[in-house]
Amino acid sequence: MSKKIVIIGGVAGGATAATRLRRLNETDQIILLEKGEYISFANCGLPYHVGGVIKERDNLLLQTVEGMHAQYDLDIRNFSEVTKINPETKSVTIYHHQTKETYEESYDQLILSTGAKAIVPPITGLATATNVFSLRNIPDMDQIQAYIKTQNVQTATVIGGGFIGLEMMENLVELGIDVQLVEMAPQVMPNVDFELAQQIHQQINLHGVNLILNDGLKEIQEAGKRLVLTSGQVLQSDLTILSIGVTPENTLAKEAGLTLGFRGGVKVDHHFQTSQKDIYAIGDMIEVTDFVTQEATHVPLAWPANRQGRLVADVLNGLPIHYPGTAGTSVAKVFELTIAATGNSERLLKQKGIDYQAIHLHPNSHAGYYPGASPIHLKLLFDASGKILGAQAIGTKGVEKRIDVIATAMRFGAKADELASIELSYAPPYSSAKDPVNLLGYTADNLLNQRVRTFQWHEVDALLEKQAFFLDIREEFELATGKLANPTWIPLNQLRQRLTELPKDKMIYVYCQVGQRGYNAARLLMAHGFEVKNLDGGYKTYKQAKYQLKLVTPKTPAVSTQTTNAPITNQPKAPMIELDACGLQCPGPILKVKQAIDQMEDGQQLKIVASDFGFSADIAAWCENTGNTLLSSDLTNNQVNVLIEKGQVGSSATPAMTEGVLRETKEGATMVVFSGEMDKVLASMIIASGAAAMGKDVTIFFTFWGLSALKKQRIKKSGLAKMFDMMLPKGAASLPISSMNMGGLGNKMIKHVMKKKNVESLPKMIEQANQLGVKFVACTMSMDIMGIEPAELYDFVEYGGVATYLGDSESANLNLFI
Repeated sequence: MSKKIVIIGGVAGGATAATRLRRLNETDQIILLEKGEYISFANCGLPYHVGGVIKERDNLLLQTVEGMHAQYDLDIRNFSEVTKINPETKSVTIYHHQTKETYEESYDQLILSTGAKAIVPPITGLATATNVFSLRNIPDMDQIQAYIKTQNVQTATVIGGGFIGLEMMENLVELGIDVQLVEMAPQVMPNVDFELAQQIHQQINLHGVNLILNDGLKEIQEAGKRLVLTSGQVLQSDLTILSIGVTPENTLAKEAGLTLGFRGGVKVDHHFQTSQKDIYAIGDMIEVTDFVTQEATHVPLAWPANRQGRLVADVLNGLPIHYPGTAGTSVAKVFELTIAATGNSERLLKQKGIDYQAIHLHPNSHAGYYPGASPIHLKLLFDASGKILGAQAIGTKGVEKRIDVIATAMRFGAKADELASIELSYAPPYSSAKDPVNLLGYTADNLLNQRVRTFQWHEVDALLEKQAFFLDIREEFELATGKLANPTWIPLNQLRQRLTELPKDKMIYVYCQVGQRGYNAARLLMAHGFEVKNLDGGYKTYKQAKYQLKLVTPKTPAVSTQTTNAPITNQPKAPMIELDACGLQCPGPILKVKQAIDQMEDGQQLKIVASDFGFSADIAAWCENTGNTLLSSDLTNNQVNVLIEKGQVGSSATPAMTEGVLRETKEGATMVVFSGEMDKVLASMIIASGAAAMGKDVTIFFTFWGLSALKKQRIKKSGLAKMFDMMLPKGAASLPISSMNMGGLGNKMIKHVMKKKNVESLPKMIEQANQLGVKFVACTMSMDIMGIEPAELYDFVEYGGVATYLGDSESANLNLFI
């Protein structure tokens, strides 16, 4: 006996259900109702058409009304909006947008596939804004494209750092538009954990996007041209994309009395039946079961919707089905990076109170000796039984392959240590004899069988505060890329001979660059009776997690981002050397650089190509700490391209700067504030504010004693850092003067005269200079030496090294050393 089956909504879930229903039954009457024009389109591809990556609009249209009707004999009615479900009479009320008619349609069985809708909070000024859009369907895409083409969009703002927000950010950059991304949470892409998201943040900065975290959109002014954030910060915007998230489109279901569950998703049983007989629901609108925890959740992704569409058709035809829930397996592209994840994140596991262990690895995508290898940053989460709870990965090649393997292993119940036994294909261009997935299994085996104990990157700062015993077992050349505060340093190859230098009454927290040598050191120390833990993922994971966002000014090149551009005053004394560091495991690239530099002459240049994006930060720190000069660093063809010069640029031809000496170059103004004396810092603020008021781009680089002027508060310290803190002024208001200080009396006299003459105080002048656009840069090397932490300094201060200052001085016609 044939049935009349009505489906509300097309795209992934509804269209899949309709075609599967027809393949299973030729006699059923199948009616597909869609309120819009398009019944089946690739909504995941919408941002890429906006950016011009997908050239043809028609390529997004997967099926047409005519095509589906002809192939499947379906009654497809687009422009037909269901305005009411009538469970008692088993009918729906339909409004046709073209004919303006309203009519009733009966059903034997009803499938709801209304999807999700964009979250649009009640923002003041949104109703009158003419340049604010969201992106959920083809008409939304058309409106955004038309606006960009006709309105001369120079600056765009994306509100929200989820999948669509990040994809829109990237594609707007592809169009040459300056982009600013605002995210209320501490990170973008909430399905991965913070330390992995930090790598996304760094990549976003590298492409000239101004990323603003921990802030939200509070108010829209001037018809959308002016955005006021929760923090009070004001952004100018020619175009704004709201991508705050989605929520189940449950209006019809709610009015029909269907039971709702997690975050408003429609509750369904294991056969997708709702609380009303003969009414089923699938896709983004329903509550689903978390495959890992078996708890209710909401996962608005294409794969679950497609799968559910097929299965609900099986149910209606009496076929047995099994749907154990969804693990939320996903993948996304952010510029050169691929980010993939499956299962629960560490953040979710903490929220749910689930005990877990974590592993961080940084293996290559394929054999390092074969050209083109690049690192994959992998994270695996599992419980004490070995059950895999989740996995995340970031890199440029082979990322989604590894997560797909782990997702498959999870689906069929493999334990974490059993990943070591999965036989995966291997050839040098594609993998290694021990695939990264296998390495996760070996590492999990060591943890589960207590062959090693680990500690995590987020525990480091608290341990440092407690003055725990840290052991750095890296080689000397690696230390220049950064280190933890005051560790004991014993290279791994000297460890056996120097065991007497280590305490047996304390836990030893050992670390290397990525964790592998730390494991070897831990095994050695354990064999000799020491209590030891290894830093999971090594110093690299900690350093990545501590990345500091950069304030990006408009008109930064989108594809090739030069982070440093130091002036070249001398020609190289010898031919440039080229170095390929692609595919090398950390710290291999830095080692090759050191080996090359050791053989070079002062002034000779070295060009390096590396596949690890983290190399750009490593080489900047290494140059700063070794007295070499970073000339440029940019991204080209998914690789980091770096040019450095041995020694300090121009050191043999340019006399050292002295106080009060000005140097002419091009435009703008730069200063180095070395002094920590009030009158000298005051002079620098007066000059900087004046230059900024004249429209110049001004950068002030604070180093050594000058850093005291940037202090806003004191924090708890220990050791030498505490001694420095006691001896140095606590802020700009406490600086001494250079002459006639008289035990602080001179300082008070100058302040009295300034107040009498209506001259602003030094702290006020610093804040006013910032408001005028003056860029304040603190020397990270000096901060490290003097034990000064970012938390002590004004919030607007940026952090860099000599290369940062030199980059700005390249375009300055005023350069002052104070």
